[in-house]
Amino acid sequence: MNNRRNWLKQIGLGTIGLGIIPFETFANSQTEEYFFPKTDNSPILLRSNENPYGPSPLARTAMQKSVNSSNRYGWDLSGELISAIAKKNTVSDANILLGAGSTEILDLVLQYTALQKGNFIIAETTFNYWTFPAEKLGIKKITVPLTVDKKHDLTAMLQAIDSDTKMIYICNPNNPTGTICEREKLISFINEATKKTIVFVDEAYIDFTNEQSLSGLVTENKNLIITKTFSKMYGLAGARVGYAIAASSTIEELSALKSSPNLSVSVVSAVAAMASLNDDKFIAQVNTANEEVKKYTIEQLNKLNLTCIPSHSNFIYFSLDNYKKDYFKQLESHNIQGTKIYEENGKWTRITIGTMKEMQQFIAAIK
Repeated sequence: MNNRRNWLKQIGLGTIGLGIIPFETFANSQTEEYFFPKTDNSPILLRSNENPYGPSPLARTAMQKSVNSSNRYGWDLSGELISAIAKKNTVSDANILLGAGSTEILDLVLQYTALQKGNFIIAETTFNYWTFPAEKLGIKKITVPLTVDKKHDLTAMLQAIDSDTKMIYICNPNNPTGTICEREKLISFINEATKKTIVFVDEAYIDFTNEQSLSGLVTENKNLIITKTFSKMYGLAGARVGYAIAASSTIEELSALKSSPNLSVSVVSAVAAMASLNDDKFIAQVNTANEEVKKYTIEQLNKLNLTCIPSHSNFIYFSLDNYKKDYFKQLESHNIQGTKIYEENGKWTRITIGTMKEMQQFIAAIK
């Protein structure tokens, strides 16, 4: 432990000191200009649910101070990050596995599921990019439609389990709909479903809610796996830091599928994640800004007679059924990047919540 702390002090994380940058300047920080120079012609990025305000000032300072230590492997630092994550989630170090973003964890659990051929169950519509390799791995995807209000149909998902089901995936809050499962109903579902199969809960957006993580359940349920990420609330999408929370025996089995467990997170990314965990002020400011801008955007979309799904995240799911113009051409002509149509019935699409200025430009573009 002393070696870890000495190492952290060498890179500056243990002795961070900086003037607090005004919150409203984060989204236009000059640090972005190193690789993504902003000009008058730069697009407004509202496609990938990124945090427009991050990384936090503590994370930025930590990253800058750690660059010169990138010639060393981060084994000790990974252990320190695992301990910090475990403490935040009220579990032990043995319940945590690091990944290069939660995407690596998703891929790893898919491989773990594929060790025994069968099927997995997923909602339609939800975050599904990680499922594309499934058929190549020899497992079948079973989709269960969302309810009419765009929520997971937990009852139907439970009924879809058969003797070949190896895993059920729940994104909560759900991407792209922004809906959330009622906690007690989800816990009841997990308790029943895990008698037969693994339940994998993706909590990428849980920090945008007042909901408590389900991480505390893993110590008594070896068939529950939770994944979280630093990509969204913490503004570290490009840094690629995610993690799994599961029973220690499950973490051991997942780790056995990696040549170097916990080493896919770089030194720079790891110190950024550790610093972010300590920046409560920044997180509170992001949450406040997100709620304010989300409220404004939904109000404006409603004025345009566009139906929105109540959002528990940093994006909005809305219908283009009543929109008379070519929505995507309107975005393109105003240099705004959105996503796609997720459901043809209702022409449902999603937009990321950017800064207030960005969302004002978005609304002006589609009017």
